[in-house]
Amino acid sequence: MRHTRDDVIQRTIDEFNRLDQLVSELADDEWSAHVPRSDEKDAWTVKDTVAHITHWKADVIRKIKRLPVPAEEKGLNWTDGNRLVYERWRGRSVRDVLAWHRQVQAEVLAALQAAPETWFNGREHRPEWPNDLDGHCRYHRVNDIEPVLGK
Repeated sequence: MRHTRDDVIQRTIDEFNRLDQLVSELADDEWSAHVPRSDEKDAWTVKDTVAHITHWKADVIRKIKRLPVPAEEKGLNWTDGNRLVYERWRGRSVRDVLAWHRQVQAEVLAALQAAPETWFNGREHRPEWPNDLDGHCRYHRVNDIEPVLGK
């Protein structure tokens, strides 16, 4: 499937708005609520989940700009990459995570606007591409964050 800039941007905005509306007014105890995770994985809170989503959205910016994978992330599998994100952000404040979530959204939109047209339609992509901008976010919002908040 080929994608258009406008479609990708609109999907990115729509999912950001859903997540941002959900987390904007959370109380401290809601941010620290643990989301469902298997025993062999780190015990993420809502805050950790938002940081995780945001990290992978930021990684799309790196891909759009064709920047190299950061040295500390090079060669990591998904589990180890997710662990690295968790370690980086688990001690940070909710305020820091929320600000980063909003900053990355602005940077993603700017990168999408600046991306060459071929980045969107130069080759076939899966329908959910680029998944980290909306599908991945939606997955964690619907399956992790909303259930623990009773939404």
